[in-house]
Amino acid sequence: MTIRTRKLIGAIILFVLLACWVMLGLALAPVAFGTNSDLAGAVFYVVAGLGWLVIAMPLVRWMSRPNQASRGPDQAAPGPDQAS
Repeated sequence: MTIRTRKLIGAIILFVLLACWVMLGLALAPVAFGTNSDLAGAVFYVVAGLGWLVIAMPLVRWMSRPNQASRGPDQAAPGPDQAS
């Protein structure tokens, strides 16, 4: 699979993931605010705001992986200071 195809698939999955995460956060927000505690609400929004990154980061790593066909089996991926 080419990097271009992986990025297209990954972008679609990220949009769906984010939309579902927002809906889940909206559904669970009354539970966090049912205690009438500002601290509980702040903790909820921090966890909800950063929690989707746990799922998104491996997906982004997969999307940015180099193509397998562009390198030989014994050739390592070029480093940041080497031209490809």
